[in-house]
Amino acid sequence: MKTTRRSFLAKTSLGIAGLSLTKVAAPVSLFSKNELPVVISTWRHGLPANEAAWEILANGGYALDAVEAGVKVSEADPNVTTVGYGAIPDASGKVTLDACIMDEKGRAGSVAYLQHIKHPISVARLVMEKTPHVMLSGKGALQFALENGFGKEKLLTPEMRKRWKEWKKEERQFSPEINIENKRLENHDTISMLALDKEGRLCGACTTSGLAFKMHGRVGDSPIIGAGLFVDGEIGGAAATGTGELVMKTLGSFLVVEFMRNGMSPSDACNAAILRITEKIPDYQEHQVGFIALHKSGETGAASIQPGFEYALKTKNFAGLKEADAWFKKW
Repeated sequence: MKTTRRSFLAKTSLGIAGLSLTKVAAPVSLFSKNELPVVISTWRHGLPANEAAWEILANGGYALDAVEAGVKVSEADPNVTTVGYGAIPDASGKVTLDACIMDEKGRAGSVAYLQHIKHPISVARLVMEKTPHVMLSGKGALQFALENGFGKEKLLTPEMRKRWKEWKKEERQFSPEINIENKRLENHDTISMLALDKEGRLCGACTTSGLAFKMHGRVGDSPIIGAGLFVDGEIGGAAATGTGELVMKTLGSFLVVEFMRNGMSPSDACNAAILRITEKIPDYQEHQVGFIALHKSGETGAASIQPGFEYALKTKNFAGLKEADAWFKKW
């Protein structure tokens, strides 16, 4: 049965009813379980990313290694036009990348406004493991990457340079395009990934080049812990995709995890976070935001503002795409 906006709101309201800030998380037994491991990621390009992560998870590997290996598939693929190599540049013609990673113990690392490095997720992991900081940005992030053996590369492909020049000729102003991946049959937007390994360790990763033709210097939600990604190994994890400004204004991924902490299922928690955006952001109708969530039990969920947000899921019994519940659901 299709979800309408009315049923979306009713379902979410039922999930929120009775929750308090002091309520403890519901016992894991209340949730439906997937046999471990589990990996979930955003969009169609999450399918090959999940396969790479699964190779590690199926062999008893660590979820942190899995999410890093998974999203690196998208970072290296020039057909994925908003991640890593081959990404659409900003308004000045520069490819600038953001990424973050987080483990089950709450350790985190991120990079923002990083140029010339194909795999920002791996730099983010080194920030987490080798520095006392959480985030490095710009020239400092690049210097750190080069000092740690990363090679400087040209990320702007001839195709993307051509598209940028065409955009400049039209003197267009930046405006987000909702579900551009469906309109242009491209793999588009941030890849966020959450994985739960056989030992129950839950980790997440998020990597992107951000919005196409964004203002030079713009940083979105993807490298922001609590916005683009948040993991609590005792509860679950959540990650975002879409217009980062809306996610940052509501700390969306942290909010999803907190809803799960207070007893919501992953699906209801994602719905509630979308509802928060519709309540707090006046122009939310002009944007797309999607959330994915993974509870420590192995249950997953997702929700979005607009229809068309697909997420990739892989478990022992399922591998494929699913479409999230949407606030504006097609009738």
